[in-house]
Amino acid sequence: MKTQQLLQSLTQQLRQLRRWYKVLWRKGKLLGNSTSSKSSRRKNPLAVLKNILLYLSTNSHTGGQRKPKQPSRSANPNSGINAIVFGWIHEQRSSVILVFAVVSLTGVIGHKSYNQPQLKVGTFAPQTVIAPYTASIEDHKETTTQRKAVSQSSIPVLMVDGEINEQISQKLQRLLDDGNEIRAAAGPFPFFDTLALSISSQRYLRPCSHSEWQEMQVALENSRKQKLGFSLPKLKNQESQENFSQSARTMPRYANSTQNNPLTQIVAELEAYRNTTSEQSLSSVIAQISQARKRYSQAIAKLIQLDTVSPETVYESTVFLDLSDEDWGKTKTGIHQSLERILTQGISYGLPPNILHDAVSLQVQMLVPSDAEPLAVKLLLAVLKPNLKQDEEQTKQRAQQAAAGVPAVIIKVRQGEIIVKKGEKITFWNFAVLEHYHLIRREVNWLGLLGLAALITSAIGIFVWVERRINCHWRQRDRLLVLLLTVSTPGLLAMGVPYTTWSALGLLLGSFYGPTLSLTVVMLLLLILPFSLEIGKIWLLAGAAGGILSSCVAQRLRSREELALLGVAIALTQGGIYLLLKMLIGEAFGSAWYLVLQEAVFFALSGLAWSIVALGLSPYLEKLFDLVTPIRLAELANPNRALLKRLATETPGTFQHTLFVATLAEAAAKQLGCNVELVRAGTLYHDIGKMHDPQGFIENQMGGPNKHETEINDPWKSAAIIKKHVTEGLVMARKHSLPKAIQAFIPEHQGTMAIAYFYHQAQQMAKEDPSLKVDKADFSYDGPIPQSRETGIVMLADSCEAALRSLKDASSEQALTMLNNILRARWQDGQLLDSGLTRDEMSKIAQIFVDVWQQFHHKRIAYPKLTASK
Repeated sequence: MKTQQLLQSLTQQLRQLRRWYKVLWRKGKLLGNSTSSKSSRRKNPLAVLKNILLYLSTNSHTGGQRKPKQPSRSANPNSGINAIVFGWIHEQRSSVILVFAVVSLTGVIGHKSYNQPQLKVGTFAPQTVIAPYTASIEDHKETTTQRKAVSQSSIPVLMVDGEINEQISQKLQRLLDDGNEIRAAAGPFPFFDTLALSISSQRYLRPCSHSEWQEMQVALENSRKQKLGFSLPKLKNQESQENFSQSARTMPRYANSTQNNPLTQIVAELEAYRNTTSEQSLSSVIAQISQARKRYSQAIAKLIQLDTVSPETVYESTVFLDLSDEDWGKTKTGIHQSLERILTQGISYGLPPNILHDAVSLQVQMLVPSDAEPLAVKLLLAVLKPNLKQDEEQTKQRAQQAAAGVPAVIIKVRQGEIIVKKGEKITFWNFAVLEHYHLIRREVNWLGLLGLAALITSAIGIFVWVERRINCHWRQRDRLLVLLLTVSTPGLLAMGVPYTTWSALGLLLGSFYGPTLSLTVVMLLLLILPFSLEIGKIWLLAGAAGGILSSCVAQRLRSREELALLGVAIALTQGGIYLLLKMLIGEAFGSAWYLVLQEAVFFALSGLAWSIVALGLSPYLEKLFDLVTPIRLAELANPNRALLKRLATETPGTFQHTLFVATLAEAAAKQLGCNVELVRAGTLYHDIGKMHDPQGFIENQMGGPNKHETEINDPWKSAAIIKKHVTEGLVMARKHSLPKAIQAFIPEHQGTMAIAYFYHQAQQMAKEDPSLKVDKADFSYDGPIPQSRETGIVMLADSCEAALRSLKDASSEQALTMLNNILRARWQDGQLLDSGLTRDEMSKIAQIFVDVWQQFHHKRIAYPKLTASK
């Protein structure tokens, strides 16, 4: 409330000062009416300060309102004081704006320092304070303590970690791929028709020893011979008998044969197959069995190699090789389904291994073939690990809900009860009670404001240093505009709006004054704001990123459409930087990602909105503060503007002259690094004053009679007509509200040069008639001489244009010599002293003009003359 009152008071005082300043300046009172008043001001500055304070105090009683009737000079004793005050303000306006900048920025950025409590927690009470009435007051500290304890004791909410699930699934897939590779090496199983050769026989044949395989073949051969009537020789080799017995003892446990020797069953099955088919079919079966045994041996070798490379492999047994292809497919599917169910339920940290083993076994029993259950359990236990993590957002919400359920701790304070005794340290509870009874003494934190003012003064000093380093010639209105735009950013932040004017600030300052000064303002604000305003670092950096982008790009754009696209780029930058920073600190992940995304979208839309506001304000600010931007200069250079259309219609010769001068000046400005847009626009308007008397200028006479020779015959009158095109041009420029930067081209392109033709004519007349006196001032332009490189270039181009047009068959060397003489004459005449152009640049400009002239007057092929046929 006090901040608002202070701002309103400052506004009223400034409005009143502005009104009195305008009134007194127009009446010529600002600088006083006597020499004594000037001397008294210089000799007694303390009196001036007293007069300022007196003026402010007298106006503050009236609330800053202007009196309905101005008193007369004789009846107003303060008129002399007002003249001294405003004269001093006018002379010291730079210092006044500096002070105003420091005060306004300090007032806005440090607004919280106006309402600081004098009694704080930890200070000593200056006197005993008693409760004025009975009241029930909440003990915020105790309430916060209880709620914090409940919040910390709340059970955390767990969530499945998708990243860990993905890691587990990938690891399981790698193990299954290893199994697929080993089974592929072993070949398909069963490898023959199970109706002819049982599963148990096929399982036994693949891993059996070579001696057993030989015994089986001998048995088949003997059986064939017996069937043919030959006697079968008995096995007399004791070693063969022992090997056969040993193979019977080492038969795998899964063989389901009821006989003691599985070879007997295998031989019987093969003999039956031979009886039902043929001897050749049996030989084919024997070959398939040999091939299956060979591939099985390769698979065993690959399994041993895998066990050597990866000691943690789960394929320690060859049981999975004896599974049929169908069972192996069911096993893999069941393992994946079991894993999905277990991971969906979640595995928390600290889960006992036996409980996990039982859970896996229970899942596997329902989904995997019985022969593959041990392998499936082993695979799952090898890859499973805890996949639950704490859901920070849900845990935070549950904690907040639990804390919100804790009732506030209310303490009843009775009337007359001592709140705090004199000399006691004020506690949190004491402060809360004093605040409730409005017994806290509040004051302005002058120390904090002074520190902030010193920081802002340093920042302004840096800005001024940068301004001088880049040789920027600013008016006071420019500094005032920079101040107003700068204040808008912390002003909105002080009002609690985080979506502040970063993009508009960078876009407008960059467009008006260039990237260097705009970047300086944005970076200084970025450094100052965190000291006194409560704003998140991410909000600050994301907003400043938009301001930096607009500062760097704004002045390069040449149309409103490009600025509109820049607004979209600013929006994407601000939203993207905000989202990126949130991702870096981890807040964009988890269940709160949509909130972060929503904030990023809002931040992007705020950047776009402020860019649109800046685009809408830009034309008004350009008009109000007399600014020229590349876009406004392009609009002024449009030949369809009313003033230029009049120039082309009423003075066609002057218009053609203007276009050629503009071409020359543009080329030189581009080579010398000057403002090309300003040169072009200024050149187009530099001779608009010739429209007051078009026939007074030879380029518009179109070969007709010269009125200066036929009608006037007076060099003084002719010179006055020629000079008048400058004054009339300024009148037209003001009437059509051309910027001051454009108006400067009208008088400065002529400088103080003499109108040589009529001056020489007057001198000749004076020789014939001694009574005539010739004053060179009557035949010279009033100036000023060029004050910038741009106007200096236009002066040189205007001086050389007629000379270049007069050249017909001259060579480039002759043209260059003539232009160097013209430019040397302008330099020696002192016309370029204040322009900033150097002597070395004169020769460069002459060469550029010659190059342009050659482009306009290039040679053409001489076509043969054609005679008309009868």
